[in-house]
Amino acid sequence: MIDWDRVVELCSEIGAEGFGEVVDLFLDEVEGVVMRLGTAPDPAKFEDDLHFLKGSAWNLGFAAFGALCQDGERKAVAGRGGEIDIAAILACYGASRQEFMLRLGEFCSAEGRSAAA
Repeated sequence: MIDWDRVVELCSEIGAEGFGEVVDLFLDEVEGVVMRLGTAPDPAKFEDDLHFLKGSAWNLGFAAFGALCQDGERKAVAGRGGEIDIAAILACYGASRQEFMLRLGEFCSAEGRSAAA
């Protein structure tokens, strides 16, 4: 679900404090789009929304979530927005976020975990 190698790489590249800031920004921006998809999905925005979510997810190591977003984005591009399983995407995000937050301390220092929590 989470590409922990990517998490370790990013944390070591930018440091624990910077990593905490990246996590905060990720959660803020991604959750805004995720909430909109859950409460007021707009098929006209699926392509852009899923493209944004895919890139954000893969940057932070949310591999399974990113893959579902990529699949949905491809369907939207092909005019098959009705086939996108928004509920599955949202459920995967929730599970990914939970795993990420629970296990982050195993892969990044406590200082980074404190900033991200």
